[in-house]
Amino acid sequence: MELKLITYQSPEYHEMVALRYSVLREPLGLIFTKEDLLKDENDLLLVACLPKSEKIVGCCILTPLNEYTGQLRQMAIAPFMQGKGVGAQLLQFAENTAKDLQYKYIYLHARKVAVDFYKKHSYTIEGDQFTEVGIPHFEMLKQLSSQSIL
Repeated sequence: MELKLITYQSPEYHEMVALRYSVLREPLGLIFTKEDLLKDENDLLLVACLPKSEKIVGCCILTPLNEYTGQLRQMAIAPFMQGKGVGAQLLQFAENTAKDLQYKYIYLHARKVAVDFYKKHSYTIEGDQFTEVGIPHFEMLKQLSSQSIL
């Protein structure tokens, strides 16, 4: 699996948006607005590609929240690649990227169905269940550094 950062509005970015739409939005009857996609402009866009075809089969976004914390969002894995370790590889790549930026924490909103995946990777639930895009979510957090600032 090739893991890399891509550029906003590049052809790869549009392929990433198509994957995010098919996995995360379309099943809920939702679309991306221009405002939704403008949020991506200053974020780190991470993808997992098949080695020979360079087809994007996984993606996520790392959004800076403050000097210590990045928010992981829009994690999506192509259905035919789910359960094959792509999500774990992409998550590790995102964590390594966050560490390179000197982040101490990664924060995310996990869909209820994905909570066990994140727990398996040492994320902890922070607070009560809430509804986002019409489905149950939990705030989750992982400390990347042994030096806590909280």
